[in-house]
Amino acid sequence: MTSLKRSHASTSTGTTLSSKTYLRTLKSGKVQKVVRELYLRQDIPCSSRLCSACLDLAPGGFHRRSEPAVLSATPSATKHYPEGHYLVPDTNAFLSAMDVFEIEGNAFQDVVVLQTVLEEVKNRSLPLYNRLIALTKNEGKRFYVFFNDFRLETYVQRDAGETINDRNDRAVRKACAWYAQHLQQAAKSRKSARCPAVVMISDDKDCLRKATGESIIASNLETYVSGLPDADRLIDMVAASSEQRITKEGRSQLLYPDYLTISAMLTGVKNGTLHQGIFNVSPYNYLEGTVHVPAFDRSLIIQGRENSNRAVSGDIVVIELLPKDQWKAPSSKVIEEEDVGKNESAEVDEESPEGIVSERERRALQDEVKKAHGQSTEGQKQPTAKVVGIVKRNWRQYVGHIDRDSVRSRNSDSRAQQTVFLIPMDKRIPKIRVRTRQAGELVGKRVLVTIDSWDRESRYPVGHFIRSLGELETKGAETEALLLEWDVQYRPFPKTVLDCLPAEGHDWKVPASTEDPGWQGRRDLRDLLVCSIDPPGCVDIDDALHAKKLPNGNFEIGVHIADVSHFVKPNNAMDKEASLRGTTVYLVDKRIDMLPMLLGTDLCSLKPYVERFAFSVMWEVNTNADIVNSTFTKSVIRSREAFSYEAAQLRIDDRSQQDELTQGMRHLMMLSKKLRAKRMAAGALNLASPEVRVQTESETSDPVDVQTKKLLDTNQLVEEFMLLANISVAGKNFEAFPQTALLRRHAAPPKNNFEELSNQLKVKKGLELRTESSKALADSLDTCVESSEPFFNTLVRILATRCMMSAEYFCSGTQAESEFRHYGLASEIYTHFTSPIRRYADLEAHRQLAAAIEYESLDASLQSKSKLEAVCKNINVRHRNAQMAGRASVEYYVGQALKGRVIVEDGFVMRIFSNGFVVFVPRFGIEGLIRLRDMAEDGEKEPEGVFDAENYSLEIKGEKRQAKVELFQKIKVKISDEAEKSTGKRKIKLQLVQ
Repeated sequence: MTSLKRSHASTSTGTTLSSKTYLRTLKSGKVQKVVRELYLRQDIPCSSRLCSACLDLAPGGFHRRSEPAVLSATPSATKHYPEGHYLVPDTNAFLSAMDVFEIEGNAFQDVVVLQTVLEEVKNRSLPLYNRLIALTKNEGKRFYVFFNDFRLETYVQRDAGETINDRNDRAVRKACAWYAQHLQQAAKSRKSARCPAVVMISDDKDCLRKATGESIIASNLETYVSGLPDADRLIDMVAASSEQRITKEGRSQLLYPDYLTISAMLTGVKNGTLHQGIFNVSPYNYLEGTVHVPAFDRSLIIQGRENSNRAVSGDIVVIELLPKDQWKAPSSKVIEEEDVGKNESAEVDEESPEGIVSERERRALQDEVKKAHGQSTEGQKQPTAKVVGIVKRNWRQYVGHIDRDSVRSRNSDSRAQQTVFLIPMDKRIPKIRVRTRQAGELVGKRVLVTIDSWDRESRYPVGHFIRSLGELETKGAETEALLLEWDVQYRPFPKTVLDCLPAEGHDWKVPASTEDPGWQGRRDLRDLLVCSIDPPGCVDIDDALHAKKLPNGNFEIGVHIADVSHFVKPNNAMDKEASLRGTTVYLVDKRIDMLPMLLGTDLCSLKPYVERFAFSVMWEVNTNADIVNSTFTKSVIRSREAFSYEAAQLRIDDRSQQDELTQGMRHLMMLSKKLRAKRMAAGALNLASPEVRVQTESETSDPVDVQTKKLLDTNQLVEEFMLLANISVAGKNFEAFPQTALLRRHAAPPKNNFEELSNQLKVKKGLELRTESSKALADSLDTCVESSEPFFNTLVRILATRCMMSAEYFCSGTQAESEFRHYGLASEIYTHFTSPIRRYADLEAHRQLAAAIEYESLDASLQSKSKLEAVCKNINVRHRNAQMAGRASVEYYVGQALKGRVIVEDGFVMRIFSNGFVVFVPRFGIEGLIRLRDMAEDGEKEPEGVFDAENYSLEIKGEKRQAKVELFQKIKVKISDEAEKSTGKRKIKLQLVQ
């Protein structure tokens, strides 16, 4: 409940004091009155260069200096607004068409962003809010934030019974009316015949109607865009309004069930009749998804279009358990949308008695051969559910290509609007209907779109075109596509970020005098024989090490980390950008930096032969690698050498090298092996993932070869000491800040995660996989060997990795200490500290450690659980996305390296379906699906398959070939390449040789 009291005491600045009274209910149940004062001013400028009265107003910036006006005195004119115009969009205009506003050029300039709108965008979508803020800082776009809620004449109090949305709409209209009147007075005082129009942009019919009644110039976005010079292109980027999406007469059939109300969903989840979770679509069967909920050990199956009820993979959904007679076994068949949904019309939904489920889909589902799970008998049914509501959409921008068969006319000169299908690169996302006037031009291109809606009347979601990325398979288009697909922030750093860099640029140096303030609190470690060991070509060197023997027989070990926090201060523009990016992303041919290159590859990088600021963790350890004591200090170091893993290994192994630096590296090697042995004894896991290195031509970055990465002892040397530093810092930070230490945890996987792999190993190899603890799992993985096939153990470790939970960053105050444990590392506490150049989590850990050792005070943002939780949530997503983007880049380049080549290689069967099987090829670190239909030779019909779910085998009975494929079997495959029709990506094509 809110009431507003106005005081009429005015100050010399024309300020009116108002107060808002809130009634807040405390946890005890008592109601507390909270009064907040609000100052309504008359000195907030309109920021139009046309208005001389506002040019002299100080908007309350530093030193109360007048900031330059943003809006042009002569804004662009159109046929509808010949004297020029300013735009005042409402919230939904930005939410539905931010891409239009971001268009370069003069189409969208001189835009007034109301405070009311800005705050509403922030509440609705933080990513869009950040993009809008970036627009307000782009001087060429001239977007001005007007604080209408603080200006006396534009402040709007919410009336009794008025919704917040209606109040905000009224505030937008009032601000437009004030701007129009204010500019007319400004034009009159300057005796100017030209007065720009103030145009409100809204797609809300009721708000537009009221604006017309209040003599406010208003337009919906599509009508406005249709009057611009480049209308044909721009109008594709405007989301269709709800009225436009209403199906034509005769096609009003409701295909999907309606969603429950919010209150019904909340009540159902609370009383346990409904469940909430994240909807995940199978990459092998687009008609099947799963939702994991705490109430059940296994994920619940969602099968079929009607039960998934317009949920898109990643959405947070509310589900209802189906009756037991409708429970089903998980799918054992590969079903792809492109196979089942061929030749559908994008213009209209097929009208058929079956409604939402097509006959082809019905046959595909009925044709399922049920697969056994664990010890179960074949065809055992599992709990199945249906989606009854969406809590939060996970819609984003999607990359794909236009389905050629959905295009009526491919004449690039035609500007007739047509509706086409976009087929997303991500097979878990359904086809998207897109209206466009550019269909002919877009065929054969990578295209970026966004989803606007998915109404009950439409089999597919509806979206709008954003832009073309270029021709399919071109390096530029495919690289940008994968960056967009994994939401990697790859645009150049804005000027506001670059302005935070040291003024000296590359000439910056560690101050020569130790009396300089930069040395305050730092230890001078320049005499230590420090070196770095990294992958070949590494230029952003985060870490360096040293070791020396002490007189008492123990060793002094040091891990020295780039002192990024010296250059990146909390809450400045560079810090906010780094926080948003979260991590550096490594692709095959490029790196998308978290920090500007000046810092990442020069001033922070611990390059050899130059002095650098560092944050050092130093230990005294005995000959058994037990820690005697630990020291944390800001420091200055001078690295003696930057080794690659290979060069460091050669140096250590060369017995003719007896210098102090080499001896130090040998000490590190000896101690790292003891540290590793102790970790393994404690239950740390030695898992595996397919890792390959793509060799590229230096000039063009074209791939020339693919090699499996070789791990040397020096890789493990660096890993062990980085782990030790991370564990030590985690303990120190948690001791200092038990509620707000930024830590990293790895939850123990639920036992049923390993059920299938455990059963597979038992059935096929007679091996036992024990999972009661990480130690038991580690020991049993060591026993999963096959004397005739050394790679078998690696294959099992790859499969075991996929059964794991994901590690995640968290704020210590949000979890019980028992939940801190890092399962994979067998460590009770852990954080990331050793890579602050490329990970934001490490930068935050540096700030906390600096405060823990009383080097500097801790910023308020690192003392707030809620703020840290938001940081952790973002960097968890960014970390995963960076990994996926890196893998996608390797996959693309492997495909290009094999383009036009046919190679026969060994492969291992990783998974078996009733109509195909998945093969992993160690040589290239790739896996691919071989389907029964792929085995049909020219003119031959698809071979029959006899699927034995309990024994994980598939017998192939073709006209010309007979074969039996079993799980874990080593087979020969022929590898070639093909452009995949469903995604437009060039993929590896595998064929069974024997």
